[in-house]
Amino acid sequence: MQIFSFSPFGYEGTLVAVEVDLRRGIPAVDVVGLADGAVKESRERMKVAIRNSGFEFPTERVLISLSPADLKKEGAGFDLALALAVLDENSKEKNEKSDAVLVMGELELSGTIRPVRAVHAAVATAASQGIKFCIVPFANAAEAREVSGMCVFGAKTLVDAFDALSNQSLFSDGKTDESAFIPKNCVRLGDVLFPPENQDLSFSDVRGQKKLIRALQIAAAGGHNVLAFGPPGCGKTLALERFGELLPILTVEEAQSVTRIWSLAGLLRANEPLLRVAPFRQPHQTASIEGICGGGTNCRPGEISLSHNGVLFLDEAAEFKTSVLQMLRVPLESGAITLSRAGRSTVYPARFQLLLATNPCPCGNYGVSGKLCLCSARSVEQYWRKFSAPLLDRVDIRVCVSSSNDFEESSSIESFESTQDLRKTIATAVSIQRSRQKKRNAELSPQEIAEFCALSQNDREKLDEVAFENDLSKRAVSGIQKLARTIADMAGKNQIESAHLAEAISLRSNVGPLSVFAGI
Repeated sequence: MQIFSFSPFGYEGTLVAVEVDLRRGIPAVDVVGLADGAVKESRERMKVAIRNSGFEFPTERVLISLSPADLKKEGAGFDLALALAVLDENSKEKNEKSDAVLVMGELELSGTIRPVRAVHAAVATAASQGIKFCIVPFANAAEAREVSGMCVFGAKTLVDAFDALSNQSLFSDGKTDESAFIPKNCVRLGDVLFPPENQDLSFSDVRGQKKLIRALQIAAAGGHNVLAFGPPGCGKTLALERFGELLPILTVEEAQSVTRIWSLAGLLRANEPLLRVAPFRQPHQTASIEGICGGGTNCRPGEISLSHNGVLFLDEAAEFKTSVLQMLRVPLESGAITLSRAGRSTVYPARFQLLLATNPCPCGNYGVSGKLCLCSARSVEQYWRKFSAPLLDRVDIRVCVSSSNDFEESSSIESFESTQDLRKTIATAVSIQRSRQKKRNAELSPQEIAEFCALSQNDREKLDEVAFENDLSKRAVSGIQKLARTIADMAGKNQIESAHLAEAISLRSNVGPLSVFAGI
């Protein structure tokens, strides 16, 4: 029996073959293959767990080899694999079957198996290399079963795991029917599924911000980035925190990569199924570059990877470090981030939707009627310079959020549409995009923009005129076209009309403090 374990590093990780040799000599256990302290300490845990489980530990000298030998192995996830390899080699009736099995789990001294991280990533890697069987902790069995075609056994104790090693009938098949991956209580609009509505995050609570809500609706439909700026208390954060309610559940393909990343980060809860709800991450302003982009000795994923196929929301964005904000530029463009550590590198998916909320100036009163701004022109300019033109150029939607202190006016404003009403046109656009190009409009390439975002002669001349007057970059012009395509999709139109283009231009326009960045 070939026993494999998994060494997580970055997004890929590596399968590790566990081999055991029993030889004459002074009884001892030797582990070779660049094992770190946690793996070497597993020798003692394994010995006690084997004896406490009723098995006999070999009296010979035990050599355990972990290959590839030049790869550093870290963590306690090797415990179960080492124990089963020793028991299999010491068994009077050795299992000579050629089937390979992936084994992961941490052992307690009693023989109970504790859950470990990166199980989904390990099982997916094993399945891609032709391994069909895996033994994992019972608490991790749910995430392992989300990998299609893998036969899984969730073990609670070392005795259970050893029994499964020689009895393939104990393994259960992984899910192969896509309907099995659909979460419970989903809301279906046409052929698009949405998560159950959270009444605590209902858009009906947002009042007097029709323009902002419309912008968020378009952003959710096409995957566009959004910048909302306005005075404190105007409702921009209130609305943006509800943005996740507008996003449809992920497809199985999208969910697999998200689940793998969260598994590597150790964020999957016990018995949690495939992550179908789009991630919504909101890091604090004190976050470091490593916390946002990822890092560490094993290249753990950062916030931009944890928000892959979801949303990264930076509230009070101007308070983040300038280096953190500038680091977002390449992942926003490429949809991935490369991390390099000690001669090794890994590439994490990082195709996220960026939401930015900020005040118009350091004091927050710039341009607010009835309030006095005490900031100098230079301080306002420096405040906005933290974002840089290249970063803002990648944000297609910019919304100036106003506030009203007039009680009578605010009290007369009725609540906006419910979340369910907002989802209807989003579902229409998402369905069209999945059928037409298998991706969101914000991800269209230049060739696809020319094919799917074609404009009439008059509209093209109008866009060229706007671009010339505002000195817009080519990226900005492409962003307007993609916005117009999304607005047309929400209306169920095959062609982009003048009204769609006009609304897209208004969403991209530089207004208020953004005038210092004219031309982006």
